[in-house]
Amino acid sequence: MSTVNPNPSAAMLVIGDEILSGRTRDANMYYLAGELTKRGVDLKEVRVVSDDRDAIVSAVRALSTAYDHVFTSGGIGPTHDDITADCVAEAFGVSIDVRDDARVLLAAHYAARGAEFNAARMRMARIPDTATLIENPVSIAPGFTVQNVHVMAGVPNIFQAMVASVMPTLTGGSPLLSQTYRIDSPESTVAEPLGDLAARYPDLSMGSYPFTQDGAFGTNIVIRGISGAQVEAAMIELANLFPRG
Repeated sequence: MSTVNPNPSAAMLVIGDEILSGRTRDANMYYLAGELTKRGVDLKEVRVVSDDRDAIVSAVRALSTAYDHVFTSGGIGPTHDDITADCVAEAFGVSIDVRDDARVLLAAHYAARGAEFNAARMRMARIPDTATLIENPVSIAPGFTVQNVHVMAGVPNIFQAMVASVMPTLTGGSPLLSQTYRIDSPESTVAEPLGDLAARYPDLSMGSYPFTQDGAFGTNIVIRGISGAQVEAAMIELANLFPRG
């Protein structure tokens, strides 16, 4: 169902062959969606692309144009296939090289641990010229923001730390309120009255999610919106349409 919503929009770009091959299960989308919802930013699209330069550049350009914010996950580590930083620089037509601000952070980090700051680790200091660094309190290697694209690591605990660093910088809208109503009837029974209810509340989003339990069919109805009064009113109507017990 369409909904009228003034909140900023966002997309996520998940990058990595390991996701598409099934070797790694992505956990970052789930986390980001929850944090954006609390901030009043609506996650509208998620794409997954391989470690392919053309695919990444194309997706960054398309998503950056279509949405207020874009969050990328993966491909900014020390290995040869970590090409996200270069692809984002190409997408925006800016230069990229080792940047002093990132290099100083990493050099101090490895020196404190008695570890060599070698060429592979130096790769993580390659940042586009116009970017703003995203703080990484977990492993120090920074993410970065270019225009409306926030580039982050794929490792979940590092991704989450970077999200926490970025969130305070975003101008959000009204957090979406959400309520769920369980109906012990199949979705085909619910569809027509739910459609009528949605038409009466065009500013709300109503989704129906079928399930089976002990061989019986049921439907969970989720109503979302920025107006608590409208959500509550719609829930009351829904309960009257499908009373429990």
